[in-house]
Order: sequence, then structure tokens, then C-alpha cells
Amino acid sequence: MYQLTYKGKTYTYPEGATYKDAAADLQKEKEEDILLLSVNGKLQELRKKIQADAAVNPITTADTVGMETYRRSLVLLAMKSIYDVLGHSKVEKATVHFSVSKGLYMEVRGDFDRSTDWIARIEERMRQLVGMDLPIEKEILNTDDAVDLFHRLGMYDKEKLFHFRRVSKVNIYRLNEFQDYYYGYMAPSTGYLKYFRLCPYSDGFVLQMPVAKAPKEVPPFAPQNKVFQVLKEASDWSEKLGIHTVGALNERIVRGDLNEVILVQEALMEKKLGEIAAMIAARPHCKFIMIAGPSSSGKTTFSHRLSVQLTACGLKPHPIAVDNYFVNREDTPRDEDGNLNYECLEALDVEQFNKDMSALLRGECVEIPSFNFVKGKREYKGDYKQLGESDILVIEGIHGLNDALSYSLPAENKFKIYISALTQLSVDEHNRIPTTDGRLIRRIVRDARTRGSSARDTIAMWPSVRKGEEDNIFPYQEQADVVFNSSLIYELAALKIWAEPLLFAVPKNSAEYWEAKRLLKFFDYFLPIDNDDVPANSLLREFIGGGCFGL
Repeated sequence: MYQLTYKGKTYTYPEGATYKDAAADLQKEKEEDILLLSVNGKLQELRKKIQADAAVNPITTADTVGMETYRRSLVLLAMKSIYDVLGHSKVEKATVHFSVSKGLYMEVRGDFDRSTDWIARIEERMRQLVGMDLPIEKEILNTDDAVDLFHRLGMYDKEKLFHFRRVSKVNIYRLNEFQDYYYGYMAPSTGYLKYFRLCPYSDGFVLQMPVAKAPKEVPPFAPQNKVFQVLKEASDWSEKLGIHTVGALNERIVRGDLNEVILVQEALMEKKLGEIAAMIAARPHCKFIMIAGPSSSGKTTFSHRLSVQLTACGLKPHPIAVDNYFVNREDTPRDEDGNLNYECLEALDVEQFNKDMSALLRGECVEIPSFNFVKGKREYKGDYKQLGESDILVIEGIHGLNDALSYSLPAENKFKIYISALTQLSVDEHNRIPTTDGRLIRRIVRDARTRGSSARDTIAMWPSVRKGEEDNIFPYQEQADVVFNSSLIYELAALKIWAEPLLFAVPKNSAEYWEAKRLLKFFDYFLPIDNDDVPANSLLREFIGGGCFGL
């Protein structure tokens, strides 16, 4: 008999019982479905047998890791349903591309009739499988056997991925006869996967799913056409280059010709910067370039490189950081936890910002403030600016796309740019790399280098950063004149050598350990590259250092 303890209460189970049995007993304590158990601080899937006495904690769909498990399991359900409905002989490839709205954009290539209601039939099949409550079983295969399996199944991206795996075993998930690989924990059965919707979009559909803050609600589909087009363009480009998955990237590293990939990627980014600068130069009334994007998008380097291109177009760019218009610390609003909230619009002196920008637009000379973060006060140090005919301000700040920040400035005088690291690389055809993971890794590396922060510190504050982005940046991204993708297809191979030692330093007894362990496991897929191959003006230099802009 085994004893599991939760909140001071002990539950007893016979040999052969599973954590799913324990979750059934604990479910009355939770409103949302329990998908995993933390057993003595280690996450366990519910299908696993109880092996020892332990302290447990239920992980539900209201927890981030629980919702990630739910969404990952839904992809398996969708893939099984695609092959059931369309037929294995008709499906050439089914791919999860990237995040759209609150779901995942998926495409299916193959010789099947697209004039029919094929997407509706896939959704219907998914719901049938949910009603059947089929077990999602885990098998452990030798890595060589997994390579052979995915070759037979025609999942060549997975075959290529496991050619570079150093571990000897691979976890394979099975839903009836359908076998697949997924990076991370999975739900115990299809009966848990009740909330989803398929929304036709572009050449495929979006698998719309709940989020942790509302785990039983499928949010309405909200197309993000500008961001989607940039993601689609990046995905198409990586396909043409032949590097759309980690396995393909590793192949190029092994072949020794990744430097060409780096140069092409950097050239493509420079070309985009030149096109944006030309668009701005073609608008004679444009005096304010408003740049916004989520954390670790590379906004600072982007501003420098855009300024170079603007100069080449005959303009005189001048950088202004909106952060210099913070209200004094004693006037800063506080969030619901009582902490200073620098993310909200009210943390800025919006009135003074508009007064100064309007004066500049009238041709007046204005002294621009500088915020002293040590003293928590705005200071004036003789930084005077006046706009001539060719002068233009490059304004970077979290609220740059929100017209409430620049309410007094006419629309014709503003050019809005949304920048984000929209990752185009996937682990394989069914396992995408979340954009937030790429940005978190960038920030871990940069914070350690420039601020002396530990990976634990950065991971701990990441949820509040993400909340600020959800509230203040993402709602305005479609209002941008241009969306710029700052992701580099090779960057995770370059960041690996910096990030791994920092992640290994996260203590096992800390709340941040799970996330650090997940990221370390993720880096196991990548071969590292020599950072000397990264150009001095690369946006990646903002994070790893050694760049020509002194960042």
C-alpha cells in the first residue's frame, strides 16, 4: 500500500494503482480538471503507476504547465482525426505552423477533396474520440527504433530530429493505432479534451483552444492578419531554404555550411529594414516612428539598424525612449498585488509627452527629459531637440502603438511598427517552438550578461512580463503600419552555449526549476554553433554581446 499526502490529508492506494486514481480522489478539491500530479516536487503523468509514499500537488488546466499539457494533447487528437477522416494514403503531411489568435494554425498537404467540409468532419471526428475517452498511451522506444518508425510513417521531420538525439530512449505516444512524438507531458485520455474549435483560415485551419485563465472557455477566433502574413512569409522562406525544423538546422550545422544560412538570414533582415525605411521616407509628413513589441524582441538594435537605413534615405533620425517620461516613483501606480506597475499607461506622464511632441511638430526647441532609475525621478540634462525638414524621431516604448499615448499627434505624422521574435523554426512538423520560449531564452541570456540576474530571477518575473504584454502590447499589434519579425532561424543554436549553464544553476527546490528543466530538455534537440559567426550588427548581439552598437 502507498500513501499520498495532500494538504495534510493522507490517501492510501494498493500496488498497481495509478496517479489517475489519486487525481480522481483529489478532483473534488479542484474546479478545473487535474491533468498532472506534482509528486515530491516532480511532475508525473497520470497514467504512471504509484511507486512510493509521497507528498502530491494536483496540476490543473488553470496552471500554465497543465494548460500546455492540454493544448499539446489536443494536437495529438487533431492529428489522429486528420488521418482518420482524410485517410493515410491521402495525407502527404499535416503540419502545426504557429500561434494565431488563441490557437495553432495547421495545414494539411495531400491529394484529398478540399471542396467538401473536410475541416468540419475533422472537428466532428475529434469530438467522437473525446466521447470515446480513449487512453493516450506512452511507449518507450530505442532512438534507432524511433527513427525507423517515423521513416515508415512518412514523418521525415521526426526521423531527422532523432538522428541528432544523444539519449538512447524516446517517448512515443499512441492513440489507438496512431503513433506520434510530442515534446512534453500529455493528458491520460481523450475524455479530458472537451474544449476546442476548428476555425477555417487561409490554406488550413486554426485549432482554437482555451487558455489557463479561462480553461473551460474557447475564446472567439480573432484573426491577426498582419502578424499572420509575416509568420506565413517567414515559414515559406524557411521551407525554401530547407530549414523549417530543428533536425534540418542540425543537418546544416553538421555539413559545415551554416555560415551561408546566417548571411542569407541577416541579408533578408537588412532588406526588410531598407524597405521599411523607404516606406517612411516616402511619407513627407511622417515625423514620429512609433516602435513597440514584447520583451526581448530586439527593439533597441532594431531602432539602431533602422536609423542607419533612414540615414541612407536622407533622413536624420533621433532616438527617444518613452521610458524617460515615467512619472516619479512615488506617483507610479501599483498592481493588484501592491507592486509598482511600470507596465500600465498611467506609469507615464502622457500629458507631458504629448506637450513635448506637439511642440517639436510645430518646429519648437524642446528639452527632452531623462529618467533616473536609481533615484526614481525624471531629470533634465540639457538634451534639446528641434525638428528640421529631414529630422525624424524614432520613439520606442511599450505603448508605442496605443494612440492613447500620442493622442495629440495627427495620424499622418506617425508611422507605427510592431516588432516581435516570431519564431519560424519548429521542433518537428507537430511540435512548434512557442514564440514566448524564444524570447524568454533571449532575456535569460541578456539579463545575466547585462544585469547580473540569474535564470531563476528572470523565470520568476516572466509571468508578470507576459501579463503586461497581454494587456498593453498584443491588443494593438494589428494597428501597426508594419510588422517586423526579429527572429533568426539559427539563434537558438547560438544561444544554447550561453543559456544552458544559467539554467543548470536553477536550484532543484525552487518554484522555477520545472521551467528551467523544460528549457534544458528543449536545448537537447540543438547542436551548438560558434558565436564568432554571428555578424557584429546582428540583432542577436543585443543578447549575447559583442555587437557594433555597444549593447
